[in-house]
Amino acid sequence: MLYQRTLAKKVEVSGLGLHSGKKVSLSLHPAEADFGIRFKRTDIIGSPIIKADACNVGATENATTLVYQNVTINTVEHLLAVLYGMGINNAYCEVDGPEIPIMDGSGASFIYMLKEAGIAGLNRFKKFLVILDSVRVEFGDRWAQIEPSPRLVIDSSIEFAHPQIKKQQEVFDYTCENFIAEIGRARTFGMLRDVDMLKRKGLARGGSLDNAIVLDDYKVINTDGLRFHNEFVKHKILDTLGDMSLLGYDLAGKITTYKSGHHLNNLLCRKILENKECYKIVPANFLCPETTNVFGLPWAVCQI
Repeated sequence: MLYQRTLAKKVEVSGLGLHSGKKVSLSLHPAEADFGIRFKRTDIIGSPIIKADACNVGATENATTLVYQNVTINTVEHLLAVLYGMGINNAYCEVDGPEIPIMDGSGASFIYMLKEAGIAGLNRFKKFLVILDSVRVEFGDRWAQIEPSPRLVIDSSIEFAHPQIKKQQEVFDYTCENFIAEIGRARTFGMLRDVDMLKRKGLARGGSLDNAIVLDDYKVINTDGLRFHNEFVKHKILDTLGDMSLLGYDLAGKITTYKSGHHLNNLLCRKILENKECYKIVPANFLCPETTNVFGLPWAVCQI
């Protein structure tokens, strides 16, 4: 795990777009070292390749949208979270519609795709964005910050005036195994009373009980209930991981959020990138062997 990774082979899936309601097909391809994660709309002639980069984020209402040369790809956050969660640094993603398919509203289908494809190591060291000083952003009563940590940790808190949610907090200590077991299956959620309003705004046209947790004023109305007792905050962590992966590197830092959302996550990414003294990009071979995570990847930085 000192080295960059990609898919071992091409893999494909089809499904509905959550907001467009259109059927879309997604294919993931192996890519060379330092390629990063890049997207292409195959339904648009001459479409540019769009890099998964925090500075290419456009709209952030109810999803994260990448935009470049007026071409957009919506709802990228779940796929990005799974690619990061599974340790994939390089992949070429083609989609024949305006957004990534929502599947069941979580990252579970994408995890299955990557397991089916297999993972291939590349002969180049990973690079880490190591946080050296704290960065914080606020938006109303919501806030997000990142601070130094020898590994990636996400501490997320949410608060909703709903009897099924109320206040929830979860601390996620990143490893691939922890991601698959604790975060990857957590679904997106929404209120039944908001559906008409969202559809008038051109959102959630493909939403259903098959791809989201839906709540009326008192309870979850999905017949299968919740996958975790705190699935709501776990999904917020999934979203945060996908949005923060747009920094383009593996992360060594602790992210703490209160009432987080895609807009706030992108503000945090942009503020980190604007304050170059708060971080350093460190090749994996510059990291000390004294402390390791479960991958055997050393974290303590020797040569900052």
